[in-house]
Amino acid sequence: MEVFECVRTLSSIRSYITGDVPDEVIGEVMEAGRLAPSARNQQPWEFILVTDRDVLKGLEKYCTSGRFVSEAAFAVVVLTDPSNKWHEVDSTRAVQNMVLTAWGRRLGSCWIGMIDKKGLAQYLGIPGSLNILTVLPFGYFDKGLAGHEKNRKSPREVFHLNRFGVKPGN
Repeated sequence: MEVFECVRTLSSIRSYITGDVPDEVIGEVMEAGRLAPSARNQQPWEFILVTDRDVLKGLEKYCTSGRFVSEAAFAVVVLTDPSNKWHEVDSTRAVQNMVLTAWGRRLGSCWIGMIDKKGLAQYLGIPGSLNILTVLPFGYFDKGLAGHEKNRKSPREVFHLNRFGVKPGN
């Protein structure tokens, strides 16, 4: 799938169907995160790949807005180095790379935002020097769950030309 087609059709997927993801595809998703650009090439991220079914089930206890994590084929816990000024921005770029790469391979994902970070850090042995940015479950999904018309503001509502308030085409 072309990059813009991935952007145009990307949906958050919260329900997964059974299916093992080939190691090669998992590797591509992980590599997409590692290769993300970062300020001054600092790469303020680390990633925990979770493939063990028991660990995936355990993640649900800490992902309060992601009680579907155990259905995923795998998950990635994205960690950031808070000593880096741009850790959240740069690591979010890595997340978007991973999600778009997965989507291009027909895998869905969803950013888990509500997390018991202290509990999850203890569960996975994450040192206090790192922050948990998100948990990303990945898996195959019923294609009927995606591809719906996106409800987005019109270009006229969000685009400005050269200065704020000057709408393109005026």
